[in-house]
Amino acid sequence: MSDSTPPVPPVSAQPADAKPGPSNLRLRVIYGVIGAALLLGSVWFSPWTFGIFFAAVQAVMLWEFYRMMRAGGYAPATGIGLVGSLFIFVAVGVMQHTVPAVSGASAGLTPTLPGWNTALWVTPKAWLLPALVLPLLLILRELRRWPRHGQPFINFSVTLGGLFYVSIPMALLVVIAHVNQHYDYRRVFALLFLIWASDIGAYAAGKNFGKHKLAPSISPGKTWEGWAGGFLLTLLVGWALGLLLPDVPLAHRLVAAGVVAVFAPLGDLAESVLKRSVSVKDSGTIMPGHGGLLDRFDAFLLVLPVLALLQLLAG
Repeated sequence: MSDSTPPVPPVSAQPADAKPGPSNLRLRVIYGVIGAALLLGSVWFSPWTFGIFFAAVQAVMLWEFYRMMRAGGYAPATGIGLVGSLFIFVAVGVMQHTVPAVSGASAGLTPTLPGWNTALWVTPKAWLLPALVLPLLLILRELRRWPRHGQPFINFSVTLGGLFYVSIPMALLVVIAHVNQHYDYRRVFALLFLIWASDIGAYAAGKNFGKHKLAPSISPGKTWEGWAGGFLLTLLVGWALGLLLPDVPLAHRLVAAGVVAVFAPLGDLAESVLKRSVSVKDSGTIMPGHGGLLDRFDAFLLVLPVLALLQLLAG
């Protein structure tokens, strides 16, 4: 006699009437809109909101970097590094808001922001003191931890490496945002538009025409066709930025666009190598659907030093 008992249906992981959660695309759109609104709003509103926003952004980026390094088996001094990163950002901001003041044979720096006490700044040399103290603190930390925690000088190097990789480049955004000690939000907007154009152009061209891999061992999805599409769209946006920055010559805008088109993808590839080296998928989870802030701002890390250097050379 055969068994006629019907098979038992599998138990559902959730009730039949349960509503599915938001899709990854929906999360990306929601958090992308919120993030863009906070970003553009803080840049536009005032130099204070710009400074506070990006000081927080670079601190989170550095924390994510140290988190990934810990996942890779290293032990960076996260607290010391974060304090150092905030100091670097504030120090660059102070330098951008000061003008030469000559009185007799002496020359100093006077703050241009209203309500700031000159005594706070003392002398530019005073801002170099923490740069000398930071390595000392890191060495003392490793001496205290030895021998319970090995690789002291690797930990020392990883901590400083985060400052050079994340904090110093992000602080240079303050240089980009200022011309003759005056804050100009349009320049930050222009940089954002160029980086977004590079990303959007590369995605669209790569999806439709991509065949030849750009760096298959690092990022298999990137193609030379995508890079070319991003380059062309970035140049187009650089030309169109004349509507936003009519006082900036076309040649300067196209040079800036070319820098972004070349170095923004390299910044993305550099972070991909970093994540692969420690077997991490995303730098963080602060933006569901987007990963961490280091994932979102990785293009800035190679673009900003080049643009800041060109701006300083151009005067």
